[in-house]
Amino acid sequence: MSPLVKIRSERDQMSAVERRIADFIVENAQLLRDYSSQQLANALGISQSSVVKFTQKLGFKGYPDLKYSIGEAIARAAPGERAPASPAPGVDAGESPGDSLWRRKCAAEEETRVINDPGTLRAVAEAIDRASRSGRVFLLGMGDDDVHVRAFALRLALLGILTVHSFDMVRMTSNVSAAQAGDVLVVISEFGNHVALGKIARQFRERRGQLVTLTRHTANPLRTLADLSLVVSAHDEQPYIQSLLYQSAMQHLLDSVFVLLCEGHDDRHAQLLGNLERIQHILEP
Repeated sequence: MSPLVKIRSERDQMSAVERRIADFIVENAQLLRDYSSQQLANALGISQSSVVKFTQKLGFKGYPDLKYSIGEAIARAAPGERAPASPAPGVDAGESPGDSLWRRKCAAEEETRVINDPGTLRAVAEAIDRASRSGRVFLLGMGDDDVHVRAFALRLALLGILTVHSFDMVRMTSNVSAAQAGDVLVVISEFGNHVALGKIARQFRERRGQLVTLTRHTANPLRTLADLSLVVSAHDEQPYIQSLLYQSAMQHLLDSVFVLLCEGHDDRHAQLLGNLERIQHILEP
């Protein structure tokens, strides 16, 4: 994993001091070659040892190793490696707000892609496929996450996969009480710490169902319960931008699972084409 992507993706799990170092490095990546570890520490008002410990925690031998790795990444101009080139937060000189948002969405999706193992994505798709054939698929989310739940349920329906989902926690508690071994519950929760979602997840595990969670890349109660966990990395100084980045990266994860369900399953693909044709026929004047 490239260094800037690694720093951004691990940010949620850092301490306050580590986040200050991480933000400074990401925002000043192109100037980092001119900074020694002591100069970086002075700029942030922290100790030099904090900088050294930060680099070692990321898996580098020391600060020079991190600086060299970042310099190489910038030279390659890999996706997600371009740092802001102007003082304005996240906006390059001459860049329109729309272009800036597009660039930041691409970076968030790239960070999210590299921190999720392809094997885990395949395992999630296989779990949903198995449950749809011999059990049931439950979907759960609250607030903005419920938007993803409903959209994903509609996509699965196109493949002939019917789901049990509701934003009503009381109703979902009743639904989950009928879960059995072989069923799968997919819970989408940005921060993974909502008490009601945790209770339903534990109830589902007691029924020996398989729990899949999609949350931010943080240590959270919901993620610790999961059999399979997918995570999102999306950061920005502006809260209204950060929420958009999260939504975009989360949608990318769900789209990846949907594509895996489509590919390699001829019956699913045939069902999709048939449903799309029927929908088009209904919509025609």
